[in-house]
Amino acid sequence: MILSASGWRDIFAEDGSEESRSQKISKFHTFVSAAAASVFADFVKTKSAAGHARVIVGLDTRPTGTSIAQTIVRTLLAKNADVIFCGILAAPEIMAYSHFCGTQNRADGFIYISASHNPIAYNGMKFGLTDGGVLGAEDAAQLEQYFHALNTPRDAAAILLKSLNSVETAALDDVLNKAPRFKTEALAAYMDISRKTAAGGDAAVLTELRTSIAAVPLGVSADFNGSARTLSIDKDFLEGFGLKFAAINANSGEIVHQIVPEGEGLTPCRDFLNELWQRDHDFMLAYTPDCDGDRGNIVFFDEKAGCARPLEAQEVLALACLASLCQLVWLESPNPDKQNGLSRTAIAVNDATSMRIDKIARAFGAKVFRAETGEANVVNLGRQLRAEGWTVPIMGEGAAGGCIVYPQSVRDPLQTVMALLKLLRVRSRAGKKGFFELWHDRSGIEAPFSNDFTLSDVIASLPAFTTTSAYSPEARLQITSADKEGLAGLKKRYQEIFLREWREKKEFFQSGWGICGWEAAAYNGSAEQSGIKNFGDAGRGGLRILFFDKKGMNCASLWMRSSGTEPVFRIMVDIDGANTGMERWLLAWHSAMVLEAGMPRHCA
Repeated sequence: MILSASGWRDIFAEDGSEESRSQKISKFHTFVSAAAASVFADFVKTKSAAGHARVIVGLDTRPTGTSIAQTIVRTLLAKNADVIFCGILAAPEIMAYSHFCGTQNRADGFIYISASHNPIAYNGMKFGLTDGGVLGAEDAAQLEQYFHALNTPRDAAAILLKSLNSVETAALDDVLNKAPRFKTEALAAYMDISRKTAAGGDAAVLTELRTSIAAVPLGVSADFNGSARTLSIDKDFLEGFGLKFAAINANSGEIVHQIVPEGEGLTPCRDFLNELWQRDHDFMLAYTPDCDGDRGNIVFFDEKAGCARPLEAQEVLALACLASLCQLVWLESPNPDKQNGLSRTAIAVNDATSMRIDKIARAFGAKVFRAETGEANVVNLGRQLRAEGWTVPIMGEGAAGGCIVYPQSVRDPLQTVMALLKLLRVRSRAGKKGFFELWHDRSGIEAPFSNDFTLSDVIASLPAFTTTSAYSPEARLQITSADKEGLAGLKKRYQEIFLREWREKKEFFQSGWGICGWEAAAYNGSAEQSGIKNFGDAGRGGLRILFFDKKGMNCASLWMRSSGTEPVFRIMVDIDGANTGMERWLLAWHSAMVLEAGMPRHCA
């Protein structure tokens, strides 16, 4: 099992193939599912004011989900827990519902059956309380300790499965049959938080958006790929703003192509948008979610190119952050000038997010803070910053795309779409500057502002960066479990190799690329340590080498971290400017140093 704050995952399909569509799970995974439910019930009891566990259970549309759900519900009943089973929900939906039930003192936490973006035969569980997100790092670590402790006795499986089988079928059916009622409640809770999130504390921006769309119609499409979003609020939510909406692969569970919305996973979405645009030029945006529907990457119709094309994941987060900062300024005063900064405003991102975000934030007087990769780490960092008095309108993980917009604590493709719509349609009018003009004033764009712009113009205005895609083959190195236990040692060896290479290539870096120095930073949980002397301090977390120019400005970086959701070791290069040749060279150099430090081979 892969155990992390982002979820527990494994190949659950009985035949063991990661592309299997079998609905059957093995006896081993029946035990794993029961063990997970048992320890979560015990964990929740320690947090519950009621003194017993009240747990919401939901799932995405993977083939093995129903078998796992029945095992989990049976186990919770055997533990005398109150169970609210909702059936299929998108991840943001169950988290919105858990928060709603928490405020009503009806639930203490949730188990969500999903493996997010992993291949179809994977499955697993995400766990959370009622704060609207998954467990933070400390709680996740405690739950993992419970899991290991339960598995220690030799007869653990026999005891647990005997308890599981003690639950009568009628009791299980009673819980499962109530799913439609709770699903309806979950949809209402999700719709409510989605509207509040889009408004950002002031409905004026939504009124402006509706007025603009009513005057000049706009269409949004989706490739649901059979995901949990097929049964969620997407159509009603978007049409509520006057948008046209169309979807393909909209039957629940009919997963027709790769789940991760990257590369070829966006091809059907691109083709569908091209087809729609030929019939109706109002369709300009499209999105594809992953199986649990918390992640969604974007395709847009590029009028300059005359065809639809996907956005890079880093671009998606950059645009969402830009929209959030513009919205804060837009709501602040009628026509703020570029000297008006957003004091005590922060953006929380992960260590694999491009420095493009830093440039955007500086233009508004905001600051970027980084956590280790993992949604729970980023959300926890945002909470810490708010407790310190910062305004944190948005969080995100650049390498994965999408955004987490406050007050939500989970990525949501609907909020990504809303961010792009605001940039595109909250335009300048008499007495008030629109979002793009506010950015134009601060970004240093030399060309005069024109209110007759397209989304292509907004994208082109972003600071130019060249960043390795997290899903390119060169960015994924394969390691064994033994290697994972020695990650701190690997990073120490990497440091020795890097220092040797730096001495040999220092003049080349300075004369060829203007790189004059470097510093290292470690990311563990929500903590960032800058200027570390020992690369091993990064431990199992993220390590970043930041290069700077003669002015002391960061101009490039190398990054590495073992994935918490897949058996791979990820690396990345980020460069200020459009320089694919430099990115390819640095990535090959970085990869070679990691391999020399002890990695056995490239991932196939």
